[in-house]
Amino acid sequence: METLPIAPIGRILSNAGAPRATKDAKVELSQQLTELGEIIADEAVAIAKHSGRKTVKASDVELAVKLKF
Repeated sequence: METLPIAPIGRILSNAGAPRATKDAKVELSQQLTELGEIIADEAVAIAKHSGRKTVKASDVELAVKLKF
């Protein structure tokens, strides 16, 4: 499984208020966000298919987040 790049993850942690973060923390957050993203994407695709569309819309993603979390 390919994960999100580490540099933007470091910025996310920094923006959240972390003055510093280990590489392990960045890698772990990257893996967790990737897994969550895949769950949301799977649900968004199912919503689009249920609506008779091949194209996933932003509203599908928003609904997928509401349904899963």
